[in-house]
Amino acid sequence: MTVIVGSLTLAVLVFLISGTSGLFTKKITLITYFDNAEGIRSGQPVDAEGVPIGNVQTVRLVPGRQLDPVQVVMRISTQYAPFIHEDSTAGIMTAGVLGESFVDINSRQANGKPVKDGSVLKSASAPSITDVVRGSQTSLQNIDILVKRTDAILEEIQNGKGSLHQAIFDTALVNKINAILNQFQTLLNDVSNGKGTIGKFFADDSLYRKADALVTKLDVMADEINKGHGSLGKLVKDDALYNNATQTISTANKLITDLNAGRGAAGELLKDEELARKLKNMVEKLSAISDRLEAGEGSAGKLLKDPSLYNNTDQMLIETRNLIKSMRENPKKYLTIHFRVF
Repeated sequence: MTVIVGSLTLAVLVFLISGTSGLFTKKITLITYFDNAEGIRSGQPVDAEGVPIGNVQTVRLVPGRQLDPVQVVMRISTQYAPFIHEDSTAGIMTAGVLGESFVDINSRQANGKPVKDGSVLKSASAPSITDVVRGSQTSLQNIDILVKRTDAILEEIQNGKGSLHQAIFDTALVNKINAILNQFQTLLNDVSNGKGTIGKFFADDSLYRKADALVTKLDVMADEINKGHGSLGKLVKDDALYNNATQTISTANKLITDLNAGRGAAGELLKDEELARKLKNMVEKLSAISDRLEAGEGSAGKLLKDPSLYNNTDQMLIETRNLIKSMRENPKKYLTIHFRVF
């Protein structure tokens, strides 16, 4: 009796290990025909979009099917049946280059009815293990080239060629690098101890407090501007100022438009070619008169350039002033009237 119970327990354990569901889980059967089922054996997994849903039950050849003679019968849990459709496809995939094969059911493009027990799924073309190995040959060749190049670089380094060899084996360069690292470490230590400008920036609490106070002031200033306080706040918030500025710009634009159109006195001055010609002639005449005055021509020119005329005029003004002064001092001398009787 003990042997019978042990055998039954062992059978149950084997069943639980070989399947993806429990002992009492309901399952349905799905069938697919392949032209080549290379790598597929009874008990191998069945996936749907990468999720294990069942196992392969049997793999056998079916007479009378020339294009796809290999029949693969699968058992899947009924809880996954709604996710698989009658127009879904089944293909044989391989986990990596040398991994085991498994059946993968693809329903991404399917929109038919859900499968039922005994449904037959179309097979999808899948690369065989030979195709996988053949396709990986390019990658293997690239890896081989990379390995050869790496080996050549290492050989040059060992032979003392290139900058990398100097960086690895040159003692002087290593010493320089160590010196730089030591200086950098000293700099970090000074910064940590509050030495130097950078050290004070990190270690001085007063500098932090000043920066914090400045940020607080800027924050208060921003609040005042947002509230419309102060000149800058009014400039930002006062709609009347904005409207006045807009009106001024509009007026200036209209003035410029009138000037370009030749309207008004200023517009005529800018656009009237006859007036511009007259102004040019007047300027030319004034320039000619100025040249003649500078040359001493004419009465005005002589008045400016002839010293004797200037001296005579100056003498006459002096004598006139003296006469007026004498008349003021002794008016009787000049205002006496003599009567004579005939």
